[in-house]
Amino acid sequence: MSELLSIKEASQWASQYLNKNITTSNISYLIQYGRIRKMDTNKSTQILKDDLVKYYKDQKKSRKQEWKNQLGEDLNWMLSFEQYKEAETTKHVHRLHPYKGKFIPQLVEYFLDDHVDDFKKEVYFKEGDIVLDPFSGSGTTMIQANELGMHAIGIDVSAFNALIGNSKVGIYDLNRLKEETNKITKQLEKFLKDRRTTDFENRLLEELNVFNNNYFPVPEFKYKVRVGEIDDVVFGAEKESEFQPIFDKLVDEYNIKLRQDKGDKNFIDKWYLQSVREEIDFVFQLIKEIKDIKTKKIVSVILSRTIRSCRATTHSDLATLVDPITRPYYCKKHGKICKPLFSIEKWWKSYVKDTISRLAQFDTLRTKTFQYCLTGDSRVIDIDLEIKKINPDFEEILNGKKIQGIFSSPPYVGLIDYHEQHAYAYDLFGFERRDEQEIGPLYKGRGKVARESYVEGVADVLNNCKRFLVEDYDVFLVANDRNNLYPQIAEKSGMKIVNQFKRPVLNRTEKDKNAYSEIIFHLKRK
Repeated sequence: MSELLSIKEASQWASQYLNKNITTSNISYLIQYGRIRKMDTNKSTQILKDDLVKYYKDQKKSRKQEWKNQLGEDLNWMLSFEQYKEAETTKHVHRLHPYKGKFIPQLVEYFLDDHVDDFKKEVYFKEGDIVLDPFSGSGTTMIQANELGMHAIGIDVSAFNALIGNSKVGIYDLNRLKEETNKITKQLEKFLKDRRTTDFENRLLEELNVFNNNYFPVPEFKYKVRVGEIDDVVFGAEKESEFQPIFDKLVDEYNIKLRQDKGDKNFIDKWYLQSVREEIDFVFQLIKEIKDIKTKKIVSVILSRTIRSCRATTHSDLATLVDPITRPYYCKKHGKICKPLFSIEKWWKSYVKDTISRLAQFDTLRTKTFQYCLTGDSRVIDIDLEIKKINPDFEEILNGKKIQGIFSSPPYVGLIDYHEQHAYAYDLFGFERRDEQEIGPLYKGRGKVARESYVEGVADVLNNCKRFLVEDYDVFLVANDRNNLYPQIAEKSGMKIVNQFKRPVLNRTEKDKNAYSEIIFHLKRK
């Protein structure tokens, strides 16, 4: 009989076995999601050591060597950063708002900081330098530059992306932020008292708890699904139908309106239940009344993050929306019947607290340097002129030393529509959309014409930006170049590729969990 371990003992054993910190929460997660069995004993929760050994051996086998077999022996596993937990790859302000397609801060830091190793043999940037990211996205390069004592300029065609990036590096009066968000929270609570939404949702949760405990016990159900004893799709659909009459009765009892009258005129009309829409509009009106501009912007980001989490969709379709959900459904991700959200209150309160905490954490790390994301087309923007409009002190530094180099991740061909991923924010805030200026968007596909347009677009960006760089610049571009386009891009930009770093991309948020890599191209003047 295999040795039985408590959760704490399992945590200690796994930490020693893997040579990294494995918490009791990590072990509990494995039990909850059916990765390992929970044994029936009279004591507290226990597991078999053999199950744990098998699980971690399988994990070890399935990653490094299997990925190298698929992607090539030149895969630089050191750049996987597998030793970092999610909390570290989404540290402080990096997780102020969801964003598809961003790179982890450790990757940026690796190339910006002053260390050398077997792969990075020289230092490219130092304190006081200016770094440019012409595809700024959510602002990761700017944030890491700040931590390292460097100035940074971002450029993004999306006004909302620029708002996210600038909000992350902004300096705030946190006491004022607490006061304003507390005021909004209290008024939201008062607003909800006059409605029956909260009572309805509490009753619905009670019914779901009873139903799920009966038919989807944790962790037994997920384990049986994992070992093939239960077909969860068939069973889930059956129980989903069984729960619908319970739901319908509660909807009638509390007179809940599910769909909006406005139809599908825009994203917010289509993807939010009526009660959620009313709360969004209510909170947004209160935000408009905030007088301090910086505070107003960061509170707007909190609302945007909140409403993204409250879309009427399944938990597994949050990243790639399929159809609006207005009723409880079988959730493959959680292995039980889940429900759409009928109120923003819970997420609003959670994100207010989280945002203030993350801003406070970053305040302990930030340096006295300048970072700003410009809204514009990187192919034509005059960086000097735009910085001069915003901050003459930053412009003086820029004129004195110019930009040392670039660290950026251009869009991938035909992968993401960058405006559309935040359509809810554009609808709510009224930002101008510039979809037609995106380079390599999903809606243009991955065909020959799209690839040719992509090459021209990225090359135009580099040709424009190098006007503002020092003579001996270093450019680092992160890309999954499956079509071998970057040699052409380098040629058209008057640059040469002097090195390539091929890294595995672990813990991707997309549903595709296949082995995946990207290359960091190092370019210099030709």
